[in-house]
Amino acid sequence: MRMTQKWMLAALAALLLGALAGCGAPKPGQANAATESTSGARGAAGGKTIRAAVVLDTGGPDDKSFNAAAVEGLERAKKELGVEGRYVESKDESEYKTNLTSLANDGYDVVFAIGYKMEDALKEVAPQFPSVKFAIADGNAPDLPNTAALKFKEEQGSFLAGFLAASMSKTKTIGFVGGEQIPLIQKFEAGYRAGAKTADPNVKVVSAYTGDWNDQNKGKLQAMQEIANGADVLYHAAGKAGLGVIQAVREKGTGYYAIGVDRDQDDEAPGRVLTSMVKRLDNAVFDTIKRVKEGRFQPGIQLYDLKSNGIGLSAMKFTKQDVPPTVLARLDKVTKMIADGQVIPPTTLEAVQTFQPPKL
Repeated sequence: MRMTQKWMLAALAALLLGALAGCGAPKPGQANAATESTSGARGAAGGKTIRAAVVLDTGGPDDKSFNAAAVEGLERAKKELGVEGRYVESKDESEYKTNLTSLANDGYDVVFAIGYKMEDALKEVAPQFPSVKFAIADGNAPDLPNTAALKFKEEQGSFLAGFLAASMSKTKTIGFVGGEQIPLIQKFEAGYRAGAKTADPNVKVVSAYTGDWNDQNKGKLQAMQEIANGADVLYHAAGKAGLGVIQAVREKGTGYYAIGVDRDQDDEAPGRVLTSMVKRLDNAVFDTIKRVKEGRFQPGIQLYDLKSNGIGLSAMKFTKQDVPPTVLARLDKVTKMIADGQVIPPTTLEAVQTFQPPKL
């Protein structure tokens, strides 16, 4: 009898221990959910706060252009999505790899490389951190599941800028000031020339390159030279150096206009900046962070164009009254034609030569 009681007590204890152990065992699917909550890539599933970081190019956050747009996207994500975020500046190109590596080591869920010059650094860093998502703006990303390339149809917005510039020019000469003479910036010039050709084939386009993204004095000197050659509307795609173009036009005064780039730069010289060709890098940064938070990051090329509101002209809040209603109507028409695919702006200077302007 005593042996039977002892056996029964031992059996009952074993059953209780098994039940308690079963309470802590993962049910089907629970293991994956736990992994997601700590992976950093699907923070929303486990309530983990997503952390995002931006590596700026040498122009810094005060370039009032591309870097500034990236910071705006990050700040918007912090406010609207509740993510943690920071940006770091690159004093020179030698710091690209160090900055990207440092942020990845610090456990950021997504790291942005702002500018095509970071391509090589990203190719070295991204494979070392497969759990970190990387996105490069204007550059090519390595073919990896954790990297994306944020690209834009700059030729579309530049086409509209050229169309408006040629329509508003009194001298029948307009100018373009680029940063470095590379295919990316030549896309801007090609679109600008094609847009001008569409508005008025008799308008002359003069162009120059600063060879520097940050020297505002060089931008101003190039602009002054183009003004001396007859240009009365000048479009820049020169980063921080382009602020010098706006300064030159501001000093020249009534009868002259600048066209800003990347961000809405109309308030840099109210009344003298006709419009700005806006690249919505802020939207691209925000969208990418949102996708990371929701666990739907997309590797590869993410393209932003006129139709998706990734490219376009500013609202012209200081100058719209200067533009004749007939010009605004024609601008609206060509905008719709580009968005609908009826007009395909050229992306190279060679293609401009054979470009056939549409009938408006």
